[in-house]
Amino acid sequence: MAGILVVEDQGDIANLVRMHVEMLGHRVQCCDTLAFARRALAAGDWDLLVLDLALPDGDGLELCRELRQQNAALPILMLTARATEHERVQGLESGADDYLAKPFGVLELQARVRALLRRAALVEPSVDERPIEIPPLRLDPARRAVRRGGSALELTATEFDLLLFLARRPGVVFSRQQLLSEVWGYHHQGYEHTVNSHVNRLRAKIEEDPARPRLIRTVWGVGYKLEAATA
Repeated sequence: MAGILVVEDQGDIANLVRMHVEMLGHRVQCCDTLAFARRALAAGDWDLLVLDLALPDGDGLELCRELRQQNAALPILMLTARATEHERVQGLESGADDYLAKPFGVLELQARVRALLRRAALVEPSVDERPIEIPPLRLDPARRAVRRGGSALELTATEFDLLLFLARRPGVVFSRQQLLSEVWGYHHQGYEHTVNSHVNRLRAKIEEDPARPRLIRTVWGVGYKLEAATA
């Protein structure tokens, strides 16, 4: 049973999320302000944060950035009624692992929760898989650890799974839809910027110069591939 913190000030939506996540067998606590959420995060041990962006005492993006600046690996599912792609991308770039646009279906909510918990290592990692070398990166799937040269990198669960998926297939080009299906576990159209935002965040952590990436390469009109950096 996972512990899930829901930060949502609209009571009907909070109750909807609580009811359908509890149906999956998880423990749920609801908060209606950022201040309440910060206290709950400090006091409890949580496996997933479901976070609305528009809250009475501030923007949920503030909390998202705070957690990522602390290198917190807590998975974050963003809820948003914001209509534009720019606003949704802003949330992903701030550190959210995934998002749901309001109004959303309860089956889609449950699918996203399952996928995020699965990626957050609530299942046992493969202890038999050997470390993967993609110079200058070294990935250890069993420990869910990444090093660049001699330095350990702090990745979220989703960032690690995206990098690991690409590293297991070096040089292979994957479309954004393929990555959504394989890493996020769903096939919905219109969520390609979820992949783009995570690639941008990964590049900021693994590339020597994120503006000129040499590890995660964009194949224009197709998608992305991972290959060893060349001199």
